[in-house]
Amino acid sequence: MSQPSVILATASYDHTIRFWEAESGRCYRTIQYPDSHVNRLEITPDKRHLAAACNPHIRLFDVPTSSPQPVATYDSHTNNVMAVGFQCDGKWMYSGSEDGTVKIWDLRAPGCQREYESVAAVNTVVLHPNQTELISGDQNGNIRVWDLRANSCSCELVPEVDTAVRSLTVMWDGTMVVAANNRGTCYVWRLLRGKQTMTEFEPLHKLQAHNGHILKCLLSPANKYLATASSDKTVKIWNVDGFKLERVLTGHQRWVWDCVFSVDGEFLVTASSDMTARLWSMPAGKEVKVYQGHHKATVCCALHD
Repeated sequence: MSQPSVILATASYDHTIRFWEAESGRCYRTIQYPDSHVNRLEITPDKRHLAAACNPHIRLFDVPTSSPQPVATYDSHTNNVMAVGFQCDGKWMYSGSEDGTVKIWDLRAPGCQREYESVAAVNTVVLHPNQTELISGDQNGNIRVWDLRANSCSCELVPEVDTAVRSLTVMWDGTMVVAANNRGTCYVWRLLRGKQTMTEFEPLHKLQAHNGHILKCLLSPANKYLATASSDKTVKIWNVDGFKLERVLTGHQRWVWDCVFSVDGEFLVTASSDMTARLWSMPAGKEVKVYQGHHKATVCCALHD
């Protein structure tokens, strides 16, 4: 069978990872994953591999083949891995875990190459588009910038004391960062280049987006929208020019855990505890496809189109 040009994958508490045909909604491949539930999925830039962040390991699966076995396993974390992502050329991977560490893995060499201590459980990590800084958010409400050139923490922020930072997202041009927390609040900063070449944060906006937890926040590729997925069963779409509410995506019956934009920003995929993933049209603000097949909560999704 030929490989679909659009790679769409979801993972669930039912211990499976499923691959879907985006347009038809058909599940064409299922990977059984009995060891652990999967917290996060990420596709490599070349579309060849899918990373599954689990407890306490990361596994890399081959996308083009139907092999159920991982091609690589990364062991070093000692608790749930909550964040995973790749450098733009796919040469190295980063991760963040509830064990309080952020790690960097060279995909061409065995083992973990670098480790940064955040102390508190790490919920989210994003890579700055400059490819030289990682930004992490933790359970105690700390946001830290890890300078990969200096190999140290270059900046620390606490937007709300003792309120967990659940999700971070950076604008594709590196000019803005958004942090979402457990109280439904988004903090927005403009990112400035400091004199020491390190990134500086200038407060820009505070957005009370939801009454419940925000589980994922994500800026769209065209730098136009901010999506916030919540325990209130909705995803809200905000215009980043003034942070006005553009539309509310309703249809999920339970918590919405994850979301990912298509590369053109025209579509959004969401994953929910209602056991489904859904595809939404951004211009219409409507659901256009439901992906059904998981038997328990669908907690993460990955898209590469």
